[in-house]
Amino acid sequence: MAVAESSLIRMREKRFYLITALLFPLVVLIGFGRTYYLKTFTGAPPLSSYLVQIHGAIMTMWVALYIAQVYLVRSKQIRVHQTLGFAGIGLAVLVVISGFFTAIAAAKNGSASFPPDIPRMSFLAVPLFDMLTFSALFTAAVYYRKRAANHKRLMLVIAISLLPPALARFPINGIQSLGPLFFFGMPTLLMIFAIVYDRLQNGKFNKILIYASLFLIASYPLRILVSGTDTWLAFANWLITFSPV
Repeated sequence: MAVAESSLIRMREKRFYLITALLFPLVVLIGFGRTYYLKTFTGAPPLSSYLVQIHGAIMTMWVALYIAQVYLVRSKQIRVHQTLGFAGIGLAVLVVISGFFTAIAAAKNGSASFPPDIPRMSFLAVPLFDMLTFSALFTAAVYYRKRAANHKRLMLVIAISLLPPALARFPINGIQSLGPLFFFGMPTLLMIFAIVYDRLQNGKFNKILIYASLFLIASYPLRILVSGTDTWLAFANWLITFSPV
């Protein structure tokens, strides 16, 4: 009986991660379809710089990697999953580097991705905190790579942490006016759902999932609070001197 129940839990868990592997690219496509993936058909203006093109390509590869890794685990190709994971480390480094330089270039030169009603140096806190949380969560995921239960939950939190830029670009009337309430609120709700679902499925809380979720959720108001301080503005003005464009 216990074996059958354990098998059922694993089956439901695999189904849950399969759903996330389908929803993650869907959200990204909805958010960036008009201005990036489908811009040839939508008449959107050209990308502002080669940095945006590079960053977009790297982030697309990251989404594809997440889908591939979920599929490999689901199909029990664990050795291939582990080998691909080493390539994922290099890709993660590129995510951070490209994200950093794209963000400071946008703050320096202006960008359609930055809200027009928020000073650029203040808003710079948002994408830079994205890179900071991504780096911390991915480092933890690598550390726990031999503990599958923790590793896959951290990778799920990473996927959710990357949703705000896409959510902020949803082509739905009224959505963008909600600002952080929507593009930070939705990931927060998703994290709460993941914690509750995980508890119901396994009969106990996974501490790593809770810690990672709290870390991500706490970063949302923190970056807003920090962004308007004189210290941050001075730091942001210093950072943009490193912009390559």
